[in-house]
Amino acid sequence: MLRSVAIAMVLSAGSAFAQEPRRPPVPQVVTSGQAESRVKPDRAAIAVGVQTRANTAAEAGSQNARKQQAIIDAIKARGVSSDDIATSNYSVTPELRYREGEAPLVTGFVVSNEVDVLVRQVNSVGSVIDAALAAGANQINSLTFTVANADSARRLALAAAVADAKADAEVMARAAGGSLGQLIELTSAEENQPMPRPVMAMSRAVAQDEAATPIESGQQVIRAAVTARWQFVPQP
Repeated sequence: MLRSVAIAMVLSAGSAFAQEPRRPPVPQVVTSGQAESRVKPDRAAIAVGVQTRANTAAEAGSQNARKQQAIIDAIKARGVSSDDIATSNYSVTPELRYREGEAPLVTGFVVSNEVDVLVRQVNSVGSVIDAALAAGANQINSLTFTVANADSARRLALAAAVADAKADAEVMARAAGGSLGQLIELTSAEENQPMPRPVMAMSRAVAQDEAATPIESGQQVIRAAVTARWQFVPQP
């Protein structure tokens, strides 16, 4: 008797749960926003290299060492600290001559030595490049302008991106006959990648004409993007 009552109670509760109506999904408004902030770069990174050729690897390496040391000394004389100069690449490569039916013949060796130079005063970039070229550098492989502290510019871009997303959401909600409710979700995706600025052609002109290297840093563009999700409130 007791068992029958218990089973009846379980069946009754399950039947009541099954009859509970499903709640319709809460309507939402999803938008994205983009914005950018511009800031003046305050530092630059230069890849300065020297390449030498000789009949033997030792001779090519010795020539390269003398030239690279002269280049580093010239860069330091322009106010760049030793801590801001770092070797980024060093290679010794044989030069080969190929003839059909014969084994490759070594005709000499090429030694390449590259240093990365951080210039903390943007207005000194041109003079640093000129000093390196005058001391024997024959490769300027990249020039990149950056911002040491971009937090304030990044936050300005983020705030503008959120405002952009909200403005679109409010327009959509009104057009759909309702209003914007509470914020459900907000995510961000930021992008800040300074592009290297090649200056090889400029460097060759300096070596030939002995003119000062003109360098313009321009502005650093810091972009931000957000995606937001709001509750949609229908008008009664």
